[in-house]
Amino acid sequence: MNERTYLSIEEIISLPTLSDTNISDNGKNVAFVKKTASWKDNKYRNHVWIYEKDKGQCYPLTPEDIDSTSPIWSPDSRVIAYLSPVGDRDNKKNQIFVKSIDGYSELQITDEKEGVSNFKWEPAGKGFYYVAQSKKSDAIKKRKERYGDFHHIGKEYQNNCLYYIEIEKVIQDDRDEHENSIVYQLTDGKDFHIHEFDISTDGKKAVFMAAPSPNMGDYMNGDLYILDIKAGEQQKLNTDKLLGGSVCFSPDGSKICYSASIREKDYYKTHIQDSTLVIYDINSGGLSLPLTDFDSTVIPLRWTAKGILIRWQNKTNYLIGLLSEKGTVEMLSEEADSFIMDASITMDGNHISYNKAITNETFEIYLDDKKITNENSLFKGKLKSNREIISWQSTDGHEIEGVLSTPAEFDINKKYPLLVVIHGGPAWASFPIFSDCFNEKYPIEQFIEKGFIVLEPNYRGSSGYGNEFLKANYRKLGIANYDDVISGVDKLVDRGIADKDRVGVMGWSNGGYISAFCSTYSSRFKAISVGGGITNWITHYVNTDIPYFIRMYLGNNPWNDPEIYAKTSPMTYIKSASTPTLIQHGEKDARVPTPNAYELYQGLKDMEVDTELIIFKGMAYSPDQPGMNVAIMKQNLTWFSHHILGESMKDFRVL
Repeated sequence: MNERTYLSIEEIISLPTLSDTNISDNGKNVAFVKKTASWKDNKYRNHVWIYEKDKGQCYPLTPEDIDSTSPIWSPDSRVIAYLSPVGDRDNKKNQIFVKSIDGYSELQITDEKEGVSNFKWEPAGKGFYYVAQSKKSDAIKKRKERYGDFHHIGKEYQNNCLYYIEIEKVIQDDRDEHENSIVYQLTDGKDFHIHEFDISTDGKKAVFMAAPSPNMGDYMNGDLYILDIKAGEQQKLNTDKLLGGSVCFSPDGSKICYSASIREKDYYKTHIQDSTLVIYDINSGGLSLPLTDFDSTVIPLRWTAKGILIRWQNKTNYLIGLLSEKGTVEMLSEEADSFIMDASITMDGNHISYNKAITNETFEIYLDDKKITNENSLFKGKLKSNREIISWQSTDGHEIEGVLSTPAEFDINKKYPLLVVIHGGPAWASFPIFSDCFNEKYPIEQFIEKGFIVLEPNYRGSSGYGNEFLKANYRKLGIANYDDVISGVDKLVDRGIADKDRVGVMGWSNGGYISAFCSTYSSRFKAISVGGGITNWITHYVNTDIPYFIRMYLGNNPWNDPEIYAKTSPMTYIKSASTPTLIQHGEKDARVPTPNAYELYQGLKDMEVDTELIIFKGMAYSPDQPGMNVAIMKQNLTWFSHHILGESMKDFRVL
């Protein structure tokens, strides 16, 4: 009889991820997206799956070699619309397709050069409103022909516009000859960049959130607009709140609900806090805040006849409920042990679908609280680590939570080598569930099988713990985060289950930054892995695509306050570095560009610290190839197994 094992790295990466659930308005059918690893062509594939309640079965909508995402049912519940990439091999763009579940006929609706990013059915099912890039101006085209291609930074944008296309005209007209008669542009790309939108149930009005440009820094300076579709008239709504998240109409079209954040003058100019919900009366212009007692980001998903479907985070739970205009919330999910990624509800409010994971499980799709998928069967016959929430006090008294993963056969009297995995963000969190959405670069199950225990701290700045906790690392980046991490390590050492002399730390993005800080600031660790991490805030400020993010957390720019930039930068402490450090970085990461990696690598080399730098070609923030994901995980597994357990590094170069 074979001894049971934990999931291998390849099996972890092969676990399907379920998302984008969408319920038909008759409450009988559900569409969702299943992401899988295709090893034969080294790609991640996304496919829309359909569940038909009357048949009691699930099936894929498109063939294995054709990707599909973003499913939305037609108002009559008979047709499914979705996005699928079209074009040359290296230049495929998402277009809208429709397919009948009765006759299985398929039709491509759009042919946008830069693809479609967001779309909704026209309320009667006649066509689609969608968001796509504005067309390049004739002046820019002529300039390119005359002088070559260049971009005037900060002055020239291809903003997202709102368009409408009618299905019947697509069927009747020849696209090449009558393109202008098929597609109607409803907004001007010169003025603003559309992020989110909704259409009133009578089809007469559109509401959309728009920023001055596609720049990430402008996203927080967005405004809300109402568009009279027939008249083509736009009205900017008066609001002093920062916009973000989603927006939706009331069933009668007289009000809109959206998520927004309040500007705080003493927390730099444009810092985003946990957002609240706002209801705007279109006729009177009045504003109301129905959830003043919610200390968490709340996202409105749909306004139904029974209330507004909302989703919010409460520590390590993501919950859903129906909100009335009076501010009362009817819970639609458990208040503990529940992580709901997304949800969809019928207009009458009687039927709901969602994808949910509970502690120590991966995501499943539910229809009216009945599970309709069985992805957790993939764990059958395998050992699983046990994830639990623990808490401790940081050095300044802040209460910190984290996820502790231990072996299936955990011995409370044994001291284990400890690995700390730090999440990115910082406004995100670690959760006690199995999903590559959160740990796609670190093989926790393999760490457990090797004999480690794993701690994932939700350090200050993490989401879900209230606004004050979210702001608690303001001008304290790195130093306060280190205190939160090391106090968690000390907690496990004091409990007698962690060996203080065999501790490693790793993380990606902001987790990589904290890991880099641990590398140069401390000698407490035996090994460290820095993934896509910031190492010098001053040089990072002029290289990243989101310099405003740094100003939000450090309170100023580096020219006006160089001291805070130095105090919070790992490179400031490079002379005290001594811990073996693996550095992994995506070649095309625009958020955290590679100069961060090269700077830390050279500094460690100069200090004669054992270090390795690996640049992943073509990769941005995350790997889009399962094989590359395997390499990242195996490199980390080998690195920590060698430096903490004393295992060989002989295969490291070929990983």
